[in-house]
Amino acid sequence: MDAAYYTIGMAGHIDHGKTTLTKALTNVDTDRLKEEKERNISIEAGYAPLHTEDGTYVSIVDVPGHERFIRQMIAGVAGIDLVVLVVAADEGVMPQTKEHLEILQFLGIKRCMVAVTKIDRVDQELQELVGTDIKEALEGTIFADADMLFVDSVSGKGIEELRTSIFTALKQVEFRDRFGSFRLPIDQVFTVQGQGTIVRGTIYEGVVRQGSSLTVLPSGKKARARNIQVHHEDVQEARAGQRTAVNVTGVDREQINRGDVLVASNHFLVSKTIDVSIRLVDDMQFPIKQRAPIKLHIGTSEVMGKIVFFDRNEVQKSSEEIVCQLRLDDEVVVRRGDRFIIRRPTPVETIGGGWVIDPKGEKYRFGKETMAMLEQKKEGTPADLVAAVLDDHIMLNEQQIIQYTSLDKAVVNEALNSGIQSGQFLPSGGKYVLTKSFETAKELILGYLRDFQEKYPMRAGMNKAELRQILRSRFPKAFIDFVIAEMLDQKLLKQQEQYLTNAEFQQHLPNRWKARLEEIIDQLNQDGLQIRKWEDYFRDTPLPEEVARDLKSYLLQTEKAYALTDDMVIDRQVFQQAVKQLRSQTGETFNLQDVKEVWNVSRKFMIPLLELLDEWGWTTREDGNRRWLVSEN
Repeated sequence: MDAAYYTIGMAGHIDHGKTTLTKALTNVDTDRLKEEKERNISIEAGYAPLHTEDGTYVSIVDVPGHERFIRQMIAGVAGIDLVVLVVAADEGVMPQTKEHLEILQFLGIKRCMVAVTKIDRVDQELQELVGTDIKEALEGTIFADADMLFVDSVSGKGIEELRTSIFTALKQVEFRDRFGSFRLPIDQVFTVQGQGTIVRGTIYEGVVRQGSSLTVLPSGKKARARNIQVHHEDVQEARAGQRTAVNVTGVDREQINRGDVLVASNHFLVSKTIDVSIRLVDDMQFPIKQRAPIKLHIGTSEVMGKIVFFDRNEVQKSSEEIVCQLRLDDEVVVRRGDRFIIRRPTPVETIGGGWVIDPKGEKYRFGKETMAMLEQKKEGTPADLVAAVLDDHIMLNEQQIIQYTSLDKAVVNEALNSGIQSGQFLPSGGKYVLTKSFETAKELILGYLRDFQEKYPMRAGMNKAELRQILRSRFPKAFIDFVIAEMLDQKLLKQQEQYLTNAEFQQHLPNRWKARLEEIIDQLNQDGLQIRKWEDYFRDTPLPEEVARDLKSYLLQTEKAYALTDDMVIDRQVFQQAVKQLRSQTGETFNLQDVKEVWNVSRKFMIPLLELLDEWGWTTREDGNRRWLVSEN
């Protein structure tokens, strides 16, 4: 079983004890900025690891509670799996408590528990009143049945019970799929002397490995993961759900901004026009008019734009979802299903939130036809839904697709058959994949092999197991094997034993060392049967040991030479000429003395040469002598 990685958020009104509670749970003070210490409030989201004993990895996000820092709060909770709503027992539900609740629901956070803090400051009766106040605030929300625990972070009362409840709740959370395309919305960018640019964020999906090639969106700048840390510890890879810092090379600090997204594939769209479905808050100060300015918060980005309706010119209050469009001033990285918040820039207030229907919207006419089209797009065709789950999970069988889409079996079957005929899907032994995923993996494999062949031109190819291991951070094993098998069938790859190469590749000497290696091959030929140890040919040369090893493997694999002993090889032409000479000057059987007279070599060379004859099936031992198994011709 793979380890699970989760992120939980502390949300609530300012000074209700979120930071103190986080420290009580993790022993980490998440107020790290000087201004935070001085003002005793959280300005930026803080992060701390919550250690478990069952292999579950948990990060706690302590998000700011003050209304002036709502932008950081939205960025902090984006991507969390469970929220702990913090309410102080001596104050109860406050304005920011309610606003945080709305934001959490708009962002699609499904699981919540309530921590009533500072209980040592109030008596039992007031605790009960606060509990009632909280239940009333949660009534009618998706958090109405949330567990409520009473704690005091200073005395430690109830902390262990809260920790246990958090772990229990997380077991009900379906953790993020590490096989999705890697996506890291960036919420912090900074530099470290001697290391360069560092970006931080919570991985939404997929895996990033040390050395991975990455792209910064929306700018399209190319980068590479030089080093990866999870809670200040170096790791080889980080997965979906983990709070991660990535040391990136190839881009400067000035080329990356908070709100950018780090990705490892071309699966993500950059757009300024997105079709959306939104819900509005219950009590807006003013109506929203057609083309009214809005501020969009999606992932960790914050972008100005305007809202465009196609069936109305104003909305004051609505309990239903409204299908409309957001036209933005700057590009954002989005995909279907992403959640967002919209706020009014002035007077500042949260006005609603929702999800992305189409990341690449177009300009439509006002009227019923556009609304009908958007509603249909919102529901999605069966093929759209199948494609979406295959994009997330890479490779699924029919039953899994039915489970993920909630579609009828006959509908799924029809969508799959239609998608196969149109080239959208590919079948694979009872499972299905997106052609787009296959093409992505194919290009990656060709690229990895091309790089390997340029670096090691004398080798037979990349070990299949090594290639699999590299790709496992992006794709499941069964999918990798399917792609490799298809590429072999399409003659895009060649396989020699366990080694893979691109179809056009031929082993050859590297240009850098070609002249010196040809000299060594000539020396081997000139030495005839009186060969030296392999390492002796490289003594007093600048050739690296790795090149010496590769040349030996190259000569043996291409049969330009044969292995005589572990540390000696013999030139093929020399050996074949010696065999021909021995065959012509001996009878059907011969002994060691006969060999010595013909070859004039010592036992040091004679015995392994004769064993090589046996190995190739040219001779066999018989009563202390050897018998030829091949004719003189």
